[in-house]
Amino acid sequence: MQIDNVELTSCAVRTSQYPSGNLPEFLLVGRSNVGKSSFINTIINRKNFAHTSSKPGKTQTLNFYLVNKSFYLVDVPGYGYASVSHERQRKFGVMIEEYLKSRESLKCVFLLIDYRHKPTEDDCLMYDFLKYYNIKIKVIATKYDKVSKNNREKQNKLIKETLKLTEEDTFIPFSTVSKKGRDEVYEEIKNLL
Repeated sequence: MQIDNVELTSCAVRTSQYPSGNLPEFLLVGRSNVGKSSFINTIINRKNFAHTSSKPGKTQTLNFYLVNKSFYLVDVPGYGYASVSHERQRKFGVMIEEYLKSRESLKCVFLLIDYRHKPTEDDCLMYDFLKYYNIKIKVIATKYDKVSKNNREKQNKLIKETLKLTEEDTFIPFSTVSKKGRDEVYEEIKNLL
């Protein structure tokens, strides 16, 4: 997939601020610090377009990135970050739930999890929530390059069993360093456009 054009078109906190029109949208969810910004930068083939931060919990709005004027990547606040107040976490939850339930142009959710660790309780809750609402999910395991070759089979098994992934579920190990998984993500996007 050739990426010719990317722009951040809106940062929304309510439905009235979402982009108009009905271009397909791909939502990115995951805990804080899982690497959503790095994932976006790898997918759009830009170095620092989506701002990465050493401090988790930076994204506080729904950010709509228009790619090739044909679809959106939508980044939302990460979950599970302790230093964000409970009230703020609750507001993030409501904002994300409102988007998921109301957005007809949503084609699929990329659930990003950290390949190095067992999926958290929040990861499992998000997966179950998406399944409950019959939303298409692709599980993206970031930071794949940080796990040694000897341990990858064990990690694959741990992640799939913890999330209770089925045969139909798509599981893509992903690395922003080696670009592993990028072509598979492009393929998933192309199939849904």
